[in-house]
Amino acid sequence: MLDGDSVFLTGPPGSGKTYVLNEYIRLAGGRKNIAITASTGIAATNIGGTTIHSWSGLGIRDQLTSRDREYLLNAEHLEARYKGADVLVIDEVSMLHGHRLNMVNEMCKLMRENDAPFGGLQVILVGDLFQLPPVSRGTDEMDFVHNSDSWAELKPKICYLSEQHRQVGDSLLDLLQAMRDGEISDEQAAALEARLHTKPDPTKIITRLYAHNVDVDTINYEKLSKVSGEAKDFIMQTNGRPAKVKQLISSVLAPETLTLKVGAEVMFVANNYSKGFVNGTRGKVSGFRDNLPIVTLQDGRHLRVDPHSWTMREDDVVLAEVIQLPLRLAWAITIHKSQGMSLDAAEIDLSKTFTSGMGYVALSRVRSMDGVYLAGINRLALTMHADIYEFDRYLQKESAVLERIVIDEPEEEVKTIKSPNVESSVDDDLLQKLIAWRKQRSVTDHVPAYIVAHNSLLKAIASHRPTSAIELLGIKGISDKKFSKYGPELMQILGIKDEEEITSADKLSAKGRQWRYGGDDKAWKREDERKLRDMLEKHVPLEEVAEAMGRRPEDLWWHLSTQLYPLEESSKIKRS
Repeated sequence: MLDGDSVFLTGPPGSGKTYVLNEYIRLAGGRKNIAITASTGIAATNIGGTTIHSWSGLGIRDQLTSRDREYLLNAEHLEARYKGADVLVIDEVSMLHGHRLNMVNEMCKLMRENDAPFGGLQVILVGDLFQLPPVSRGTDEMDFVHNSDSWAELKPKICYLSEQHRQVGDSLLDLLQAMRDGEISDEQAAALEARLHTKPDPTKIITRLYAHNVDVDTINYEKLSKVSGEAKDFIMQTNGRPAKVKQLISSVLAPETLTLKVGAEVMFVANNYSKGFVNGTRGKVSGFRDNLPIVTLQDGRHLRVDPHSWTMREDDVVLAEVIQLPLRLAWAITIHKSQGMSLDAAEIDLSKTFTSGMGYVALSRVRSMDGVYLAGINRLALTMHADIYEFDRYLQKESAVLERIVIDEPEEEVKTIKSPNVESSVDDDLLQKLIAWRKQRSVTDHVPAYIVAHNSLLKAIASHRPTSAIELLGIKGISDKKFSKYGPELMQILGIKDEEEITSADKLSAKGRQWRYGGDDKAWKREDERKLRDMLEKHVPLEEVAEAMGRRPEDLWWHLSTQLYPLEESSKIKRS
């Protein structure tokens, strides 16, 4: 991945796909402009990115017409986005239609004016193909992403992770692996059977997963009918051409008529980072204010839910609009809609599974067997798609071949440079505050969350817990430019009082480097910078340059990325 190859990063739940992806982003982010996307809003939020539908500019389009191409080509913000990217990451790629990946491929070629696969971008696909693909309306044929023309054209190298890093020895992980292998033992089947008809704690909010929409709707309205109190109906408003409105309604998860009561369990079906919820956020209606529901989230926050607008546009003209509260009842949801979620516990009914792979998807949402409450099961529930078995064996074989010929990056080339007083534990409360701040800033600045700050930076701040502006500047990833833009807000979150020195960014930057590396900050002269440029242009290794200049490699790299080269160009500098 660090060598610039396009890769499919795969493996079972708990094998470390997200960890490896985050490490790649951390290591390559200083040298390359990485577009971080995912197939769903929940998955995108988990990695601090945006949906591939939003990043690509495709939205809900199912095809690219000549008018679409003309419109998109004239969108300056899209041109800058595509041409400014070096790497495209798509997480949870198994949930992406094959034809959708083809459209992204076409868009990359079109916008980058390059006929190479994906317009010459390095593409990192991440996911588990044993997960179900999106529902294909009007056909029984599964539109698996790996069967698409663009996948064949890209020819990604396969990195198959097999080692488990969750709860080693947990019977659920053992069962999921056995399902992937197609060989479920009596012991593994018995472990799942022991969870049959077990009941969760009724005082806790728990997700219930079912195969059919009709069962989900029946259960939700049965549960709602048992809740005492007045029911309030919220009717979807629509504007635009009837055919387009119908198409838009089919793509929106909010119901046309939403009935709520105090005590109703609900799920948000849209993203609003500034308010602190995303598609999939769970909560309970705790009251009404101004005829709008107040939802109490699982973390205790109370939100008044305003109507949300979904639109379909063409050439900046709104063809259709629907307006509804971004909620749906959530005592139960379908297995398909649960994809991308990670649940501590779930009540799962597999008695009506109607296609191979549904049982695997439902069970793999839960972190351990203790969190599985099985309401029913049929014979089809534990079967998998036959062609996925065959393709998975191919993936493992290709990954094994790659493993034999790839040499790992030397430890000293990829290690994280830490300050002397780094603390290993992450302050979870501080991290959550930082994540909430990032969401709000991403909305305010109209940029993806990862542009504001990567997950690795937020975790570094929550680990270091800086107590001064100097220490904040010393965190890896806090450049002078980022400090100037976000420093005061971060200091407020951290409880750092304003300092007189904050007016001198250069002085703070120098002191921050000294705190970070624990060494003397030697002044840079023009001849030093000229010598550094000349040696790097001759491809002299950074360690040799550091020795010749009497400085440390990390000091040189810091100076390169923050002082000698503009920040906009630093992503293009390749470390020797």
